[in-house]
Amino acid sequence: MLRTHTCGELRADHDGSETTLCGWVHRRRDHGGLIFIDLRDRYGFTQVVFDPENKEQFAMAEKVRPEWVLKIEGKVRGRIDGAVRDDNPTGAIEVVVGTATVLNESKTPPFEIDQDKDIGEDVRLEYRFLDLRRTRMQKNLKLRNDIVQAVREYFHKNDFLEIETPIMVKGTPEGSREYLVPSRLHHGNFYVLPQSPQQLKQLLMVAGVDKYFQVPRCFRDEDQRGDRQPEFTQFEIEMSFVEQEDILTQLEECFVELTAKIRPDKKIQSTPFPRMTYKDAMETYGSDKPDLRFELKFTDVTDIAKECDFKVFSAAETVKAMNVPGGGKMSRKDIDDLTDLAQRHGAKGLAWVRVGEDSGPVVKNAGETFLKTLNEKTGAKDGDIIFFAAGEYPHALEPLGEVRKAAAKMLDMIDTSIWSYVWILDFPMFEKSKETGAVGAVHHPFTRPHADDEELFETDPLAARATAYDLALDGNEIGGGSMRIHERALQKKIFDVLGITDEDADQRFGHMLRAFEYGAPPHGGIAFGLDRVCMIFADEPNIREVIAFPKDQKAKDLMLGSPSPMPQEQLEELGIAILED
Repeated sequence: MLRTHTCGELRADHDGSETTLCGWVHRRRDHGGLIFIDLRDRYGFTQVVFDPENKEQFAMAEKVRPEWVLKIEGKVRGRIDGAVRDDNPTGAIEVVVGTATVLNESKTPPFEIDQDKDIGEDVRLEYRFLDLRRTRMQKNLKLRNDIVQAVREYFHKNDFLEIETPIMVKGTPEGSREYLVPSRLHHGNFYVLPQSPQQLKQLLMVAGVDKYFQVPRCFRDEDQRGDRQPEFTQFEIEMSFVEQEDILTQLEECFVELTAKIRPDKKIQSTPFPRMTYKDAMETYGSDKPDLRFELKFTDVTDIAKECDFKVFSAAETVKAMNVPGGGKMSRKDIDDLTDLAQRHGAKGLAWVRVGEDSGPVVKNAGETFLKTLNEKTGAKDGDIIFFAAGEYPHALEPLGEVRKAAAKMLDMIDTSIWSYVWILDFPMFEKSKETGAVGAVHHPFTRPHADDEELFETDPLAARATAYDLALDGNEIGGGSMRIHERALQKKIFDVLGITDEDADQRFGHMLRAFEYGAPPHGGIAFGLDRVCMIFADEPNIREVIAFPKDQKAKDLMLGSPSPMPQEQLEELGIAILED
């Protein structure tokens, strides 16, 4: 080893000892008679001192610049009174340089690495190898490592087998667009990169594995946003001979333990985690991942709205009201911002009433009887503000759910000292496409329906519920899963509802259907977005901050310069022709 200690290791009890350190120049300070350098590595910072009496080394120190790589040999000494840095673990000592060696010089970086300043993301991603040197990013990399290690330890001690599944698999279109991998040996044929190991982990249950666990890479060719990447990481489990309750209990225990280990500063709001149905979550909070750290709930006022004179309400399928205590102090700009938010999420506008004030379209058009009954139903008082959702269920509720979160933030209602986990159960089994009107699976076609709802497949499939569940944390969905279908006859019923013919089913899912004929056990599982979990645990605004080498919001790698054109001869070898746009 080139070093005897790391830059975060030396303490007061090392006083008088010899040491060799290696690291990067974090900061350099010339105090006239002495030159101080903060030497940095992954483990921390150590102050090294160049004395002018050591003329050769002092002259070298005068030339040193930030991000040069140095090897320092010297003696540890305690700092004088008043110079001790309590905010740094090595702050009680410094190293007096005997010999300093320049291991490598550095060009001037495109941004300051020693400071946490706002830097354009494009520049950060282009020079990600430098961005990752910053303290914030080093902390995030360490946190991600600790989360993965803790999750692995938890599942290993609970008798789960960690099994790797293939990266190149068969294309079975069922949701997001897939990345294609052309086959050189089989012209005109393709592998795809897996959206998840869903079918493979179910096949492992058929294989008798019983308890499976993996931290797999997954791929989806979809539009990007703050919590999405074209390639991402999940941690996945699957269990045989279990019921829904067994899976929820297992994962709840995992997250209680993980929170205590990684974020002991956060108090979990409620254990066991509260549970609510998808229907209750939507009708109460306008979200299937509600943030429960604050009390803002919807009140159903559809009945009284039908009788009022305000046509926006009286003609609506559903009308919900959300009373915001003290919200009357919101400015008109605040209300306009909330209106814009609602419109971005599909609403035509945002109706509101300042309680106790004679203003606004609702007050002018709805009538006194409606307003009086509204205040009674919502418990509203003077100084409050009421926002409304009106329209088709459940789509009308989602914009008000976004307003709920934004209003709570505006009025400082959120208790950030706690974390609020919640299970959402009984999701719809099927949904109708807004574009085509076709019926599709809400989760995936292997999700098990509620036993009581199978009779609805022929009469009202959209009313059928799935034995599916999500775990949400502070308004973020962090994981989801379901009990699975393990009988071929039931799977055929689902395919019939989805309009998948026997021939199509055999071509796309023949491997699954054959497996179900050979004693497939009852099973279920769940998957969690590791990147999203790390983002929340790190208090970061998007998942790019917790991924070592992420893509940008256009799915481009600015550091490597990908995607990029390929040589013509390689395309010809694969039988690929590029069409002009």
